[in-house]
Amino acid sequence: MTQDLTLGVRSGLPDALRILVEELPRESWESHPEFGGMVQFWLDRHLMFRRLLAALEEDVQAVLDRQMAFESYAPRLSRFGGMLLNQLHGHHQIEDMHYFPQLMQLDARVARGFDLLEADHGAMDGLLNGLAEGANAVLGAKTDGRDRAGEFARTLEGFHGLLDRHLVDEEEIIVPVILNSGFAG
Repeated sequence: MTQDLTLGVRSGLPDALRILVEELPRESWESHPEFGGMVQFWLDRHLMFRRLLAALEEDVQAVLDRQMAFESYAPRLSRFGGMLLNQLHGHHQIEDMHYFPQLMQLDARVARGFDLLEADHGAMDGLLNGLAEGANAVLGAKTDGRDRAGEFARTLEGFHGLLDRHLVDEEEIIVPVILNSGFAG
């Protein structure tokens, strides 16, 4: 039986794709001589996505807890939500069209992992659309939008888990390839 590796189902990379991260564990990355440059850039982008998502989650919870007025929340949702959506979409396009084709040539042991990451990007497109629709429902509500905020909070929660799964798996495939090869982009 083949393991289901779709984004919404898997709990991590299969053993066959963990080979590089086992050789070069996450806790050793920062001390590696090739750390910096491309690796730092990649991890910083991922950190930005995580921080934007955390800001969206904190804000919606503040609205639900009546700690933030909707008038203050709406522009923050528009700004941070738009930034997250646009930056993730652009990041995935650059990866699929530029970086992944180059990186998959550098270590055949994880070439299949790039197919997995590209499939994640396809799944993420639908999730990004759902996130945009949820944010737009809050922003377009006829009342102050609080009635839609709870639903949006649940959307963010589901999105958070899937985004984190994708980012962790991507890091565990890509960072060791870059560190081992010295790839500079």
